Amino acid sequence: MEKAKGFQLVILGTFGAFIILGVLAFSGILPGFSSSSSKENLFLGNVVIWGTLPQSLMLSVVSDFNNVNKDTVIIKYVEKSKGTFENELVEAIADGIGPDMILLSQDSVMRHRNKIYLVPYEILPERTFKDSFIEEGELYLGLTGIYAVPFTVDPLVMYWNRDVFSSALISAPPSYWDEFFGLAKTITKIDNNSNIKKSLVAFGEFGNVVNAKDILSMLILQAGSSIISTDNNGAYHPTLLLEEEKSGVSPAEEAFRFYTEFSNPTKTSYSWNRSLPYSKDMFTTGDLALYFGFASEYASLQKKNPHLNFEVTTVPQTRNTARKLTFGKMQGLAILKSSKVLSADIAAVKLLSSKDSILSVSTALNLPP
Repeated sequence: MEKAKGFQLVILGTFGAFIILGVLAFSGILPGFSSSSSKENLFLGNVVIWGTLPQSLMLSVVSDFNNVNKDTVIIKYVEKSKGTFENELVEAIADGIGPDMILLSQDSVMRHRNKIYLVPYEILPERTFKDSFIEEGELYLGLTGIYAVPFTVDPLVMYWNRDVFSSALISAPPSYWDEFFGLAKTITKIDNNSNIKKSLVAFGEFGNVVNAKDILSMLILQAGSSIISTDNNGAYHPTLLLEEEKSGVSPAEEAFRFYTEFSNPTKTSYSWNRSLPYSKDMFTTGDLALYFGFASEYASLQKKNPHLNFEVTTVPQTRNTARKLTFGKMQGLAILKSSKVLSADIAAVKLLSSKDSILSVSTALNLPP
């Protein structure tokens, strides 16, 4: 328990250095919910929310929320499988029995935006949104309104094996990417048959690297690419192949080049290949020095090997950068167009995004607010 609390303090303390945390609440800007009217016992309705977060973890969040807000709105959370969520949602809406709200991930806005009620900027101004939530939340912004209000964020972090580093007479994990090349020479162990017995980092492959897509996204963002951009009409355009004027190379190409460096057997940094186990499994057996996973994975790593001597820290950065970045999986509260309790939905969004509610969620899920 003490170690779990320590983990949360590390995440809360260091995650703020990567992305800007806002004030979390936007009380007083929703119609019918000024500071005076919020005190009235005006029950607006029951709100059903679908999401892929575990029901067991959301149980306390829902219970606490309903106990406090039972005179205004009652919420019910229903967990859905990630694999069947979209099909179930489409069928339920078609049958007129869909939920009122969904937890919308940052990478599914495009797929579901035709189903979502766009919260107008007259209700929640764009400036207030940007001042209240972390920058990644701006993925939910549309031309005339907001697709979802940020609810949770699960940052990509770096787990490191203390025993492996201590054996190499190294007291701390790397803070910058250029340190990885020297560390690979010291920590990675290869036998006479060219088999990797101990590895610094699982970079360079895709199939056996857990979170490979998210790691690459982080590297691309840190290299300077926005991945996509929007024009004045709200249309999305890829920016991965845009080259920098000075180097003539796109940031994405630089990121891929760095990532694949560690799977090239001709390089001194060679540390990974496709014949090795899944990166998460190799980390829990003690044969991988660094594992890039999400903050939410901490408990599963500890459970899989209670004797593993590991710690967690923020992801490395490029040197001489003024802006530190990581990648995060975000869930936002989105109201569906098909909902018949719009006033209750808007009230639920406001109340669930309040400071007290967000702190309750972060505590239950062991995530930063």
